[in-house]
Amino acid sequence: MLGYVTQDGAGRADALMADVAARLQARGWTLAGAVQHNVGAASDGRCHMHLQILGTDNIVRISQDLGPYARGCRLDTGALETAVGYAESALEASPRLCIVNKFGKQEIDGKGFRPLIGRALAEGVPVVCAVGPTHLDGFRAFAGEMAEQVSPDVDAILAWIDNTAAAEV
Repeated sequence: MLGYVTQDGAGRADALMADVAARLQARGWTLAGAVQHNVGAASDGRCHMHLQILGTDNIVRISQDLGPYARGCRLDTGALETAVGYAESALEASPRLCIVNKFGKQEIDGKGFRPLIGRALAEGVPVVCAVGPTHLDGFRAFAGEMAEQVSPDVDAILAWIDNTAAAEV
């Protein structure tokens, strides 16, 4: 009940997961979780990262504009935790699926969307997420044998979701 995709290229996994969510919403699916939209450019030329919280009307900007000379992580961890809180509230609506835009460093460290993933799985809600190549070892340590790799293709992800949903009935 835990599918994951890995895809190289900045923003490609974000667009892929957002496309999957949009197609499922068009089918009338109730979803929880979040997808990332990269918007405009900050002063350093990098885009702003916004999380669209599925199952709600909330959008949370999770990036900080640190200026043109900053080299550190731009993630606003407080904003990320706010987004997680909104996403957890969407689990109350008994969604058919939880989509997590990214299993990254925060999740490896036990923060971010990691508790949401655990709660969704404990409640029998399938989860699909994107995992960057540099975070695969940490994800596998978390997920163990529970995780199933899915081809990073919209049709393959939707087929996995449909098969998982059919198995849940």
